[in-house]
Amino acid sequence: MSEIVNRVAASPIITIDLETLYRHEERVGFDLKEFLFQELVLREKDFRSDLSKIDWDLYRGKLVAVFCSADAIVPNWAFMLVGTFLSKAGIEYVIGGMDDLEQYLFEKAISEINPREYENKPVVIKGCSRYPVPLYAYGRIMAVIQPYAKSIMYGEPCSTVPLYKGPK
Repeated sequence: MSEIVNRVAASPIITIDLETLYRHEERVGFDLKEFLFQELVLREKDFRSDLSKIDWDLYRGKLVAVFCSADAIVPNWAFMLVGTFLSKAGIEYVIGGMDDLEQYLFEKAISEINPREYENKPVVIKGCSRYPVPLYAYGRIMAVIQPYAKSIMYGEPCSTVPLYKGPK
């Protein structure tokens, strides 16, 4: 009887699992709507005063999205001012919604990848994950590794969809 060989394990294919880049800190929103007068107008003096009274330590260890859910015209500086308080407290944040926060987190993680590690190698970008991986991350990882990889596939090493084959 012949020995059973796991050809997937023995192959030179490198698997990129974007789920491993997922950060597990709690995500919270900071909604400027709460600071608007009648949910329409931002009064600068009141806003500055209200921000100075917040215990920013409540956001420590969390990832914050600064946005406004009200249908109001809020000046850009208001979002930026919230950012100054969060930065001073050492809190990571983005100006935008929760989707923007996820995109930022994956962009930051992907930017730390050394694409030369994939030079002239077949790569599989894993498709299934337990954590939400934004579509943006799939496009971004492709852009980063495509100039280096021999080939790129999507899915699982045992069942993939070919996406890219480099020149010979």
